[in-house]
Amino acid sequence: MKKLALPVLCVAFLAACTNNPKGDKAHTTDEISDTINVLGNTYNINAEHSVVRWTGSKVTGSHTGTVKIQSGHIVISDDNKLAGGDFTIDMHSILNEDLQGNDEYKNKLENHLKSDDFFAVEANPISTFKITEVKDATPQGAQVSGNLTLRGVTKNISFPVEITSNTDKAFTANADFNINRKDWGVQYEGMKDDLIADEINFKITLSADK
Repeated sequence: MKKLALPVLCVAFLAACTNNPKGDKAHTTDEISDTINVLGNTYNINAEHSVVRWTGSKVTGSHTGTVKIQSGHIVISDDNKLAGGDFTIDMHSILNEDLQGNDEYKNKLENHLKSDDFFAVEANPISTFKITEVKDATPQGAQVSGNLTLRGVTKNISFPVEITSNTDKAFTANADFNINRKDWGVQYEGMKDDLIADEINFKITLSADK
């Protein structure tokens, strides 16, 4: 029995590891205590047109949905490059999109994501992202590092940002990356025969107005 159990567990473990959603993993380190103080033009986040789209995978499939960006700002330098900023995320707004028409399972999944198994939203209703460094900035994009706080845990992540519009009135940008949920204390493994992948994909659309 032991000889059979070990290969089965190994297959399940490898399936969970290799079934991460598509996306380049953000470089993750400990929280950076130094914050940047930059000068430039401030644009306020347009919450109506800003969103985080998430994808979580498991052995048998995946789920997708959204969570709302609530408020924040970005700073554009005098030479028209991204220089700094921050935003907050309303964790109560977690929604699933792939179970439309199946309200029972949709509500069950959303409530589970908000529970202590995942993001512990009752104790941590707000998540934040604060830029700590901007490298290789051009008018079209940059490599951004910032402190991401989820579930009361803060880690510094680095990922590329594509700037799609940058005028004297408005700013829009996109980012697409994965994080390892366990770095933020999300340890729930899922069912034994349907393990959840460690990585979550985030596709961020950020819109801001001057």
